[in-house]
Amino acid sequence: MPLLEPRPGALRPRSVSGPSPDRVPPYRAAGTPEPLRTELTELLGAEKVLWKVSDLVRYASDASPYRFVPQVVVIAEDIDDVSAVLSYAHGRQREVVFRAAGTSLNGQAQGEDILVDVRRHWAGVEVLEEGRRARVRPGTTVLRANAALARHGRVLGPDPASAIACTVGGVVANNASGMTAGTTRNSYRTLSSLTFVLPGGTVVDTADPLADEELARAEPALCRGLMEIKREIEADPALTARIRAKYEIKNTTGYRLDAYLDGNTPVEILRGLMVGSEGTLGFISEVVFDTLPLDREVCTALLFFPSLPAAAAAVPRFNEAGALAVELMDANTLRASVSVEGVPADWAALPGTTTALLVEFRAPDAAGREDCARRAAAALDGLDLVAPVPSITNRFTSDPRTVSGYWKARKAFVTAVGGARARGTTLITEDFAVPPSRLAEACAALLALQAEHGFDAAVAGHAAHGNLHFLLAFDAADPADVERYGAFMEAFCRLTVERFDGSLKAEHSTGRNMAPFLELEWGPEAAALMWRTKRLVDPAGVLAPRVLLDRDPRAHLRGLKTIPRVEAEADPCIECGFCEPTCPSGDLTTTPRQRIVLRREMIRQQSSPLLDGLLGAYGHDAVDTCAGDSTCRLACPVGIDTGALMRDFRHRRHGPREEAAAALAARHFRTVEAAARTALATAGRIPDRVRDRLLGGVTGAARRAVRPDLVPRWLPQIPGAAAKLPTTARSGAAAVYYPACVNRIFGGPDGRPGPSLPQALVAVSERAGKPVWIPGDVTGTCCAVIWHSKGYEEGNRLMANRIVEAAWGWTAGGRLPLVVDASSCTLGIAREVVPYLTPDNRALHEELRIVDSVVWAAQELLAHLEVRRTVGSAVLHPTCSMRHLGDEPQLRAVAEACADEVVVPDDAGCCAFAGDRGMLHPELTAAATAREAAEVTARPFDAHLSANRMCEVGMDRATGRRYYSALLELEHATRP
Repeated sequence: MPLLEPRPGALRPRSVSGPSPDRVPPYRAAGTPEPLRTELTELLGAEKVLWKVSDLVRYASDASPYRFVPQVVVIAEDIDDVSAVLSYAHGRQREVVFRAAGTSLNGQAQGEDILVDVRRHWAGVEVLEEGRRARVRPGTTVLRANAALARHGRVLGPDPASAIACTVGGVVANNASGMTAGTTRNSYRTLSSLTFVLPGGTVVDTADPLADEELARAEPALCRGLMEIKREIEADPALTARIRAKYEIKNTTGYRLDAYLDGNTPVEILRGLMVGSEGTLGFISEVVFDTLPLDREVCTALLFFPSLPAAAAAVPRFNEAGALAVELMDANTLRASVSVEGVPADWAALPGTTTALLVEFRAPDAAGREDCARRAAAALDGLDLVAPVPSITNRFTSDPRTVSGYWKARKAFVTAVGGARARGTTLITEDFAVPPSRLAEACAALLALQAEHGFDAAVAGHAAHGNLHFLLAFDAADPADVERYGAFMEAFCRLTVERFDGSLKAEHSTGRNMAPFLELEWGPEAAALMWRTKRLVDPAGVLAPRVLLDRDPRAHLRGLKTIPRVEAEADPCIECGFCEPTCPSGDLTTTPRQRIVLRREMIRQQSSPLLDGLLGAYGHDAVDTCAGDSTCRLACPVGIDTGALMRDFRHRRHGPREEAAAALAARHFRTVEAAARTALATAGRIPDRVRDRLLGGVTGAARRAVRPDLVPRWLPQIPGAAAKLPTTARSGAAAVYYPACVNRIFGGPDGRPGPSLPQALVAVSERAGKPVWIPGDVTGTCCAVIWHSKGYEEGNRLMANRIVEAAWGWTAGGRLPLVVDASSCTLGIAREVVPYLTPDNRALHEELRIVDSVVWAAQELLAHLEVRRTVGSAVLHPTCSMRHLGDEPQLRAVAEACADEVVVPDDAGCCAFAGDRGMLHPELTAAATAREAAEVTARPFDAHLSANRMCEVGMDRATGRRYYSALLELEHATRP
C-alpha cells in the first residue's frame, strides 16, 4: 500500500436526511447489465463503452428538470459507430438517444437504454466560399463555429443564449433560435444541406444530386409514405392554411409539418423534418449553413419600465423602428442577475414590477450605426421609462463594455434565476410564443395565472417575436408540490392555445414536458400526421421514444429530478452545462457539471453498495483529474468554482502525515528549491536516452511507493536547471521583479540561444528606461500556488503570509509595483492568497500592486522600445491564469510587436499541466490540448509563445513544437 493513501471515507456524505426516493436503485450498482455490456464492447471496442455506475449517473442529468439513468453510454467516433449501434438496437429491440452538449431544457438528451455521446469526437468547422457557407460537425459549439466565421465577417443565423456550450447538432435538432433569429434566421431557414443517418442505417446527404435516387433504392417504403402524406396535406386547403399559420410565429412543437409543403422530394421533405425532430428521426452528422453578415456596429439600450405589460406594450414601436433584438427581463430576472459579474449591485433593490427591454440595432458600418441611433431616439420619444436605482441610464450606447454587460445579464437568465432559487428546489424552464401584437395581453394573463397557482416566476424572452420564457421552482420530492406544478401546466397550456392560439414551444423544442400537450396545440388531425411520420421513418421505434410524442397525459411529471443540497460552492448549480466546453478533463474523465451531478447522487444514496462505487470512482475521475484551473467559474454565469470544490476535497482526503509533510516543505522551501535545481542540473549531464529511461523508472517506483497523485513522473520535455539570477540594483528601480520559483528552478527551452527569462525581462526593462530590481532574498519564497492547488491548507497559509510580508518589504510598502514573471503566480499572489492571510497581512496586501510581467511589458515598456526585427508568424497559448486576470490582450500586444502575424487558436484553452498535474496525469494534458494542438500543428509558425513555463512544457509535449515566453521573443526583437 502506498505510504500516503487518501483518507478513507473522507468524501462520504454526512447528511442525516436519509436516502432519497429517486436515488438510483441499489441493483444498478454493477453498472451496465449483461449481455448488453459485453455485446457492445465486442461490437465497438472497450474504449467506446462506458459501463460503470458512475458513468451512467453522470450522463443521467442535463439542463432539464428530468433525470433518466441510461443502461449504457457509447462514445461514438464516426458514422460507422452510429450505424453499428442503430443496427444492434434494431436487432435487440432496444432504444437509442443521442446526446451532445446536454444543454436542452426539456429532457431531449436523456434516455433509459443506450445513450450515445456525439460531442467528444464530432467537432469541426470548415469555412466555405469565403464564409458565405460553413460546414459544421454536430459536436461543435455555436460559439466555436462563429469564431471561425467572424474572421470572414459572417455569423450563423441561430444565436441561442447557450452558444458558449450548446452544439450545432442540438441547435438544428431542436430548431433553437435565440435573440435575433426569429422565424427567418433559424436553422430551418438558413440550412443549405444536411447529412443524417436514418434509424435503419441509411446515410443521406441532401446536397448529393443523386440523394433521392439512392434513398428510393434503400428505403422505397419511406419515400412512398412521405410523398403520400405530402399529397394528403396539399389536398386539404384548411390543413395547409393551418400549418402555414402555425409557423408565422415561432413554433417548435412537434414535427415540422411545413416540410411537407416546402419539400418536393422525399429527401427535401426529410431535410425539413430533421430540423426540430429532437433525434427521434435520425442522427444529424453534418450541417452546411448559409451564413449571414456579421454587423459589428451596434446601438443598444437597456430601458426600464414600471411593469411587465408596459414593457411589452412598447415592443411594437422598436420592431417598427428596425431593431434586430428586443429582449425582455422582468424584476425577478433583473434582481437575480446581480449574482453575475459586472451587473450593477443596485438592481437588487428594483421594485417588484420593474421590467426592462434590451433593445439593439445593428449595422455594417458607422454611417449605418448613426442611422440606427436616429431611429432609436425617435422610438424612445414619449415612452414612460423609470429609473428607480442610480445605475439606470435609459440611453442608447455603442460602448462595447456596456453593451457586453447588458447581454451578459440577459444570457444569464436561466442560470442566474436558477442559482437564486430556494435550496433543494427543481427548476422548470418554459418557452412559449404568441402573436407579437398580443404580447402585452399574454404577459398580464401569465402573471395572473402564476398568482392563482402560487408561483412567482421569473420572465424573460425574445419580445420582438412574441416569445417569452419563464422559470418556476418547486420541490420535486414533495408530491403535493408536483401536483401544484402539474395543475399550473395544464392551465398554462390551455391558456396559450385556447386564448392566444400560441405555440407551447417556440424554440426549445417539444421535449418530455410538452409532449403530452402536443395534440392540444395542433389538433387530432395534425397530431396524427406526426405519429404517422414517426412510424414511417422509425417503424421499430428505436430512436428517442417519449421525447417528442407521448400519449401519457402525465408524462411531463415522470422522471422529475430532485436537487439534494450539496456543498455551498456547488449548491446553486442548475446543471446547465455552460462549464463543460472549457473543462480540461471533459474528454478524459468528468466535467464540472458531472462532478456536481455525482455528488448529488451520493447525497441521494446515503449508504449503499452503489454509494461505495460512486465514491471509489470519484477520487480519480473527479478530484485527481481536475486541473484546478477554475476556468469553469469564468464560464458559469453565476461563478460556481468547481475547481475550488475539488481543491477542498483534496484537502479533506489528506491524512495528518501528508499535511505535515506539505507544511514542512513550505517551512524549508529554500532547501527544497535548491535540491530541485540541483537534481535538474545533475539530470542535464546524463545523455537524454539514458536519463529519460533512468528517471522514468525512478519516479515510477516512487509513485508506486508514495502515491501516484503525489509524485510527478519524469517527462522528456522537462527543461534543465535555471541559470543564475541576474544582478540588479535597487536604486532607481521602477519596479520590483519577482522571478517565480518555477523560473528559478526550471530553465528555458533546450537549444534556444539567448538569455534566460529573468535576464530577458531585466534587459528589456533597462532598454525601456524602466529598470527592475530582483531582491536578494527571493529564494525560498513562493506564490503558494503549489500548496493551494493541492489543498494543503497549513502549507498554503504559511507560504501565502510569507510572500505578502516579503513583498511588502521589497516594494517599500507598495510604493513600487511587484512584477511577477509567471501568470499563475501573478494570479496566486494577487488573488488566491487573500483568504489565507492574517488580518494584518490582508491589510498589507491591499496596498500591493501585483503586475504580470506581460502586462508590465505591454503597458510600461513597449512604447519605449525600438523593435529591430520580427518573426513572420507567432501562435499564442494564453494561459488560464491570464483569462482570470484579463491579461490576454496584453499578451497579444507583446506578440504583435514581435511578429507580423499573430494567431490565437480557436480551440485554445487550459493545457491542464497545472504546475505538476501534467506530470502526475500526462493523459490529462493530452486530452485537454488535443484540439488546440491539432490547430497548431496544421501549419508552421515561426514562434510559439506563452507566459508560464510549465504551460509551455505542456504545450511542448502536446504539439512537439518549442514554446517559450513572449518576453524572450520581445527581448530578441528589441536587442541592439
